[in-house]
Amino acid sequence: MQRNGYQETIEKGIKAVRNLGRQMSYGTGTKEERLERLKKEMETAEAVVIGAGAGLSTSAGFTYSGERFERYFSDFRKKYGFQDMYSGGFYPYPKKEEFWAYWARYIYINRYMDAPKPVYQRLFERMREQDYFVITTNVDHQFQKAGFDKRRLFYTQGDYGLFQSVNPDIRETFDNQEWVMQAMEAQSFEKGEDGMFRMPENGKISMEIPAELFPVCPVDGSEFVMNLRSDDSFVEDAGWHKASERYADFLHRNEGRHVLYLELGVGSNTPVIIKYPFWQMTASNEKAVYACVNYGEAVCPAVIEKRSVCIDEDIGVVMDGMSIRMHTDLQR
Repeated sequence: MQRNGYQETIEKGIKAVRNLGRQMSYGTGTKEERLERLKKEMETAEAVVIGAGAGLSTSAGFTYSGERFERYFSDFRKKYGFQDMYSGGFYPYPKKEEFWAYWARYIYINRYMDAPKPVYQRLFERMREQDYFVITTNVDHQFQKAGFDKRRLFYTQGDYGLFQSVNPDIRETFDNQEWVMQAMEAQSFEKGEDGMFRMPENGKISMEIPAELFPVCPVDGSEFVMNLRSDDSFVEDAGWHKASERYADFLHRNEGRHVLYLELGVGSNTPVIIKYPFWQMTASNEKAVYACVNYGEAVCPAVIEKRSVCIDEDIGVVMDGMSIRMHTDLQR
């Protein structure tokens, strides 16, 4: 039977809940000692499994409210009253012209623009010489943009850069970059010399795209939806399954070795995909170490406390601190 890395993470997550008990720990040592230990583990581990959640992209500046939202969606806010991008994605727009205009901006800003802060790049600097693999619930493609090898990435929940058909019989995905660029131009966003879209100087943009630009499936002309996991209609295409297999192979190949399970910004919404399996795999391998960097949610089961590093801090702050340490060490 073909191994499925995603299914294995779910199974490990269920086992973790049952076997590790309910007693939690915030880790041991001072913050300075924890940072030093994390740095050492990232350098000496035989393999690193990175598990990334929304907190990593938030640390990189991909916020869905506040200044970014106001800059690109103030017209939608004024007309419909919602206060963040996420809410706008679920708003029942009266016209498809507005629905697709909104989603074109949403995809462009959160998939094709670079993250405001170089947190992913800092992480890659630490990992480029390591034997690593990434499993993430993020859908913004920032790992690849930072330089991570796409053959070492498993996006479990989809990709803002992909469409899928509403027809459940079409089990493939479709790249949306060309459509997004056309839809941004149709709203009168201006493309700079660097190829990036910006608000025009006169501030006048359209909240609609023409009907002839509505994206449709090239196979049967059916409507498109985003390739984001929300229910059983989510398309796990050939690329998804290959990534799942590579993830499973990486885990099996490193069983019993000194593995660092590095969890970054994983919250409590979908712990069964990353957090619980990481706990279980650490508990079952006495050479393994679990590290959790998460602002406000850095905990571990008490049974693996001695082999865990919990850092309650912004991920970007931690990465910058480690980069400074690395530079200082080189100067000595």
